[in-house]
Amino acid sequence: MDTNNWIKQLLMVGVGTTSIVAEKLREVSDEWVREGKINPDQAKDFVDELMQQIKPETANWEAQMDRQMRNMFQDIGVARQVEVDELRGRIDRLERQLRDLENRLWR
Repeated sequence: MDTNNWIKQLLMVGVGTTSIVAEKLREVSDEWVREGKINPDQAKDFVDELMQQIKPETANWEAQMDRQMRNMFQDIGVARQVEVDELRGRIDRLERQLRDLENRLWR
C-alpha cells in the first residue's frame, strides 16, 4: 500500500472541494450581478476576498489530514516508503552475497 498515494488522493479531495466552493461563489456573484444587487467589480472582490479566507483553512486542513493519515498508517503497521526502500536495499545486498557464495562454491 503506497501511503503517499493515499495522502495525495485525500488532499485532492480537499482541493476539489475548494474548487467546488470557488465555482459556487462565482455562480452566486454572477447571479447577483445579473439581478443588479452588486456590480461586476464588487462581485470579483467578493469572490477574491472569500477565496483568500479559504486558502489558509485549506492549507491547515491539508496539514491535519497528512498528519492524521500518517498516524493512522503507523498505528496499523503500514511501512513508510523509506522503510520499504531500506528493506529492498537489504534484500539486494543479501542476494548479491548469496550469489557470491554460490559462485565460490562452484569454482
